[in-house]
Amino acid sequence: MEEKDLLIYEDDEAVKYILENVPDAYKGKITCEKVEYVLELVYQYYEKEGLIQEDAAEEADIDEADMFEFICEAADTDKIEIPDDEVDVILNGEFEYGKSIGVYEEDSETGK
Repeated sequence: MEEKDLLIYEDDEAVKYILENVPDAYKGKITCEKVEYVLELVYQYYEKEGLIQEDAAEEADIDEADMFEFICEAADTDKIEIPDDEVDVILNGEFEYGKSIGVYEEDSETGK
């Protein structure tokens, strides 16, 4: 696997990017706190799957359905009210942010 500098990812910039690009139907529903919470769960998922070490990360295939399920289950456990569709919007925004800074590349077969 080719190593990339995946550590250029800035949490504050990701949150800002996601909130600025939320579809109109979700404006006012998706808050900064919800975005920060979902991003924290994304990092926990990556760590659980061994996708991130201390100061390095390698390119990897991410099972998006498994990550989505992990996040929704954690939200239920934590008693955080965040509907599945909002989780999906936040994850799509996070992916778009990652693409915008060169961390993620779109899969030519799936478009994600």
